[in-house]
Amino acid sequence: MVTSLNPHHPCRLALGDLTAALPGASSRGRTNLRIKGWMGRADQTTKVKGMFMRPEQVAEVGKRHPQLGRLRLVVRRDGESDAMTLKAETATPAPELRDAAAATLRAVTKLGGNVELVAPGTLPNDGKVIADERQA
Repeated sequence: MVTSLNPHHPCRLALGDLTAALPGASSRGRTNLRIKGWMGRADQTTKVKGMFMRPEQVAEVGKRHPQLGRLRLVVRRDGESDAMTLKAETATPAPELRDAAAATLRAVTKLGGNVELVAPGTLPNDGKVIADERQA
């Protein structure tokens, strides 16, 4: 963990956070290693409404519903609030499956979210489980 001791420029980085070293001396001539600041995460963990969402939680929803194939949790802003939608591939879309998956999502993550059932092959096969589409 890295914590800045300057009260005018608070910066706290934790394990899994990405940053970069800035080259050269500071504008005041200091030569110690300087960091750029927070640049994202090394993993797919994302904070939603103050709670961390992890790929393992999305996988748990899939384990409890074998009818679901590839899953992707999409996080967006809805006005001033975070909103999440679990997109799930299935060959047998049904309102009952959608509702059951939504209940499981709430039980596993402790947050409510929408579930959108999509056709198999719809979601990209890029290894991404959580897509944070909020603007920084």
